[in-house]
Amino acid sequence: MGLRTAVVCYHFRQRIYKNLSSIILPMEKFFEDCEEARRIAFSFKEPLIVHHYDCDGISSGAIVVSAFLKEGKPFRRECIKKLDDAAIERYKNEKEIIFVDLGGGNPRVNELKDVLIIDHHQTAGVAKHQVNPMLYGIDGSDELSSSGTAYFIFRTNLDLGITGAVGDMQWPLTGANKKMLEEGVRIGEVKVEEDLRFYGRYSRPLVQFLGYSDDPYIPGLSYREDKALKLLSDLQIPLKREGEEVERTYSELSADEKKRLISAIADILIERGLITKIDELICESYVFPLRPRNETYEANEFSTMLNACGRWGYSDVGIEVSLGYEEGYKKALSILRMHRKMLREGIEFAYSNVQDLGRFYFLDGRGVISENIIGTICGMLVRESWEKPIVGIALGENNTIKISTRCSRRLVGKGLNLGLILKKSVSDIGGVGGGHKIAAGASIPKERLNEFLLLFGKLD
Repeated sequence: MGLRTAVVCYHFRQRIYKNLSSIILPMEKFFEDCEEARRIAFSFKEPLIVHHYDCDGISSGAIVVSAFLKEGKPFRRECIKKLDDAAIERYKNEKEIIFVDLGGGNPRVNELKDVLIIDHHQTAGVAKHQVNPMLYGIDGSDELSSSGTAYFIFRTNLDLGITGAVGDMQWPLTGANKKMLEEGVRIGEVKVEEDLRFYGRYSRPLVQFLGYSDDPYIPGLSYREDKALKLLSDLQIPLKREGEEVERTYSELSADEKKRLISAIADILIERGLITKIDELICESYVFPLRPRNETYEANEFSTMLNACGRWGYSDVGIEVSLGYEEGYKKALSILRMHRKMLREGIEFAYSNVQDLGRFYFLDGRGVISENIIGTICGMLVRESWEKPIVGIALGENNTIKISTRCSRRLVGKGLNLGLILKKSVSDIGGVGGGHKIAAGASIPKERLNEFLLLFGKLD
C-alpha cells in the first residue's frame, strides 16, 4: 500500500469512527443517565409520583410504581391531564417529585424543590434532572416513549414499556424501542406477529371483531355487525368452536381462514376505490406470553384499555391492571366498553363533519365529542396521503377549549412539527400546549378560539 493510499484510508477510518461515536456515545450517555436517575429516585424519602393520564402516562407511571413496590420504598401517586401553572403552584410545597410523561415541557418546574423528570416530549429551559430521549439524539416522537424511558431506568415491566410506546403511536417499534423489543423477545416476555391490524384479535368474538373495526375504517363493514355476520357466513367461517358454544376469536382461525377473510376485506376496499388502504390492513404487533389471553395480552388492545382508564378519570384502575391485579382488570373491562362506545359515536360524527379550512382540516367536536377522546378521534381520521394536519376541538374544563392536532408521518418527514406550532400559536392567547411533531395538544380560553385558528393557519 502506497503512502497516499494509507493516508486516505486513515482519514476514511477516522470519519467512520467519528460518525459511529456520534451514534454510540449519546446512547451510552443515555444509559448512564438512566442509572443515575434510578439512584436519585430511590434516594428520595417519600416522593410524589406525578404521571400523565394517557396510555403512555399510565404505563410509565405503573413502571415507576412497580419499581418502588419491589424496592419496598414509600411513595405517593397522582395522575394529571396537564402540568400547567396552577399545577406548578400546587406542587411548590412538595419536597420530592418524580414527573413521568410530563415535566420536560414546562420550565417552571425549576421553581420546585427536588425533582426528577422522566419524559419524551420536546423540552427546553429545564434545569432539573431529566432523562428524556430528546436530549440524547433519540426521537421521542418515534423511537422511545416515556414508558420505554422508565423501563430503561428501572429495568422492570418491559411489557408496559412496549404498551406505552404502542399507545403513543410509536409502532412499528424502531430505534431505542427496537432495542427494548429485542430484549423482551430474548427473555420470552414478548412475541412479534404480522397480522390483521383490527382491534381485538385475541379478545373479541369474530362478529364484534369485524363489526367494530375502525382502524382502518372499512366502509360498509365497520360498525355493521349484520354485514360482518353475512361476510363470515359467505366465507363459511364458523363462529363457534367445533362441538362447543364458545365463540371463536380471530386468533383461533386457521391460516386458510385468515387468508380468505383478509382477501375479502381487501376486495371491499377495492370496490370502494380505497385500494391505498389495503397497505394499512396488516401490521406488526406485539403479544405478551406471560399475560392472560385477554385485553392485556396484545400491546394494541392493552394500550386501548389503559388509555380508556386514564382518559375517563380511572388512573388507579389503569395502574392496577398494569400491575396484574384481577380486580383491576374487571373494572378496566367495564371502562373499556364505555370508551369504545364513545369512540364509535365520535368517529361516526367526525366522518361527516370534518371541514377543509385550507391550511388544515378542522373538526369541531364541541358538545358532541368529549375532550377525553378528541385526540384519539383525530388520530383515527388521519391518513398517510393527507398533505395537511387536522385540528380537533372539544369543550374543556373551566371555560376552556381542548385542542388536539395530528398529522401523517409523511408530513413530519417534510419538516412539520405540530408540537412547536401549537406551542407558539397558544402562548400569546393565554393557552398552554405542546407535544410531538406528529401529535400535540393544548388548552385555550374558549373566547380565544378564532384567534387560535388564525394563528395556527399562519405558522409552518
